[in-house]
Amino acid sequence: FKQFYFHPFLLIKTFLKFEYHYLLYSDVYIKIWGKIYYMKWNKDTFMEDMRGKCNREIAKIGNDICEFSEKHAADISWGRGNDHGTLTYRCDSDFGLLPLFHMTSEGQLNLQINFLRSKEVTKQVLRDFTVKLESIFLVEFDEEMYPTDTFEPMNELFHTSNQVEKFLKTIEGATYRLKQ
Repeated sequence: FKQFYFHPFLLIKTFLKFEYHYLLYSDVYIKIWGKIYYMKWNKDTFMEDMRGKCNREIAKIGNDICEFSEKHAADISWGRGNDHGTLTYRCDSDFGLLPLFHMTSEGQLNLQINFLRSKEVTKQVLRDFTVKLESIFLVEFDEEMYPTDTFEPMNELFHTSNQVEKFLKTIEGATYRLKQ
């Protein structure tokens, strides 16, 4: 019989719900009846999940965004959910750390334009950011057409590698300008 390591809270909760059932535990996931429940996300688990849920092109774009985020973000946080992982890109500003976007391991992107509007970010910076994103994605991000920040499928946003490069340059520029 192999030795398994259990987190004390999960051990109690799990055996109450799944008494007599086989349970594996590691620092990264719990596996119950073949279904994986992630306990803490990191780049590796996020990308593994993304590769399993998205096509190869979207997974490559997701990987590029993850690597870019590691280099340029003041703070990256990984979600804690069971169904999918979430990467949040934050940069320094006069208002503290501000999120510029969220990306899920299901291949969705949430641009935090309305959140930035609510923080009263400098109009020049916000206008530059939205104009560049509008030209990249051919979508209007004014307050009427984009009243709330929503998750959009990445396969509908990115059609060329040039769009990915321009998106990353736009995020890099906004990060730099918000620091000033």
